[in-house]
Amino acid sequence: MTSEHRTAPTSPIKARTEQAHDVGPSALSQVHYRFEPVGNVNVFYREAGDPSAPTVLLLHGFAASSYMWRDVIEALADRYHVVAPDLPAFGYTESPVRGQYAYTFANLTQTIDQFTEQLALSRYAIAVHDYGAPVGWRLALAHPEKVTAIISQNGNAYEEGLSTGWEPIRRYWNDPTPENREALSDFPTPASIKWQYVEGVRDTSLVSPDAYTLEGAQISRPGMADIQLDLLLDYATNVEKYPEFQAYFREYQPPLLAVWGEHDPFFLPPGAEAWKRDIPHADIRFYDTGHFALETHGAVIIPVIRKFLDDHMTAREG
Repeated sequence: MTSEHRTAPTSPIKARTEQAHDVGPSALSQVHYRFEPVGNVNVFYREAGDPSAPTVLLLHGFAASSYMWRDVIEALADRYHVVAPDLPAFGYTESPVRGQYAYTFANLTQTIDQFTEQLALSRYAIAVHDYGAPVGWRLALAHPEKVTAIISQNGNAYEEGLSTGWEPIRRYWNDPTPENREALSDFPTPASIKWQYVEGVRDTSLVSPDAYTLEGAQISRPGMADIQLDLLLDYATNVEKYPEFQAYFREYQPPLLAVWGEHDPFFLPPGAEAWKRDIPHADIRFYDTGHFALETHGAVIIPVIRKFLDDHMTAREG
């Protein structure tokens, strides 16, 4: 028998670091658009920065995609390794039809958890919005040692953050009849998505139509409305886990920044203020805008995010 020499496989993060260094420092801030197969999901993600630098994992919410983080990625990529995946059923991620993949927050988290493993992201800060928040909180519960800091842009973890706009959804949670599901049929529509982008915004000319048009097209695809209503029903499991999420905050005291659109029709300012109970040093800031605060106030919010990371990430990474 003959033996052959085999070199050890290069880790994903090492390979991307070497690739980045090959093209030189000036290219490190460029955004790369990639896919990573995770089980039966082909996860699309945006990646920028030196993979050997501290990592920031950006998790979007409804109705958005990694596109919502575009300006944040550009602003952070000179110093941080920034990774922004599209969740299954959102953006450009290719995921199975309903019935071939469980559209629950537990399963979304499992997919993103495996995604981070495959990309060799061993430690990271999380920046979350809306649906991305419970995915981030579940990741933190499963791997508290991995999460170095938290940024929440209207990503809730407290009952007092839920507005009266959740009442029809609560009825669906408590009694998931076809009638209560049908009552929410206007939720996964392009018109409803546009409303979520502009509601609570004083000057709607500041809201680019790109994001809500892209997501409106996505949600209009066959089968997508039912998937979104499944996720809306399963959101009840996140509210049930709020006490667990809050216990995590109290025990681990992660550095936390909340940058909140104070006129959000779904997530109220008291939800952000509640963090002070569990993380007394949490940095809570409000802005005169709606659910998608970065769309109108990115110019003032992004420097706050950058300073927060600069103040906390180096110590945590070290």
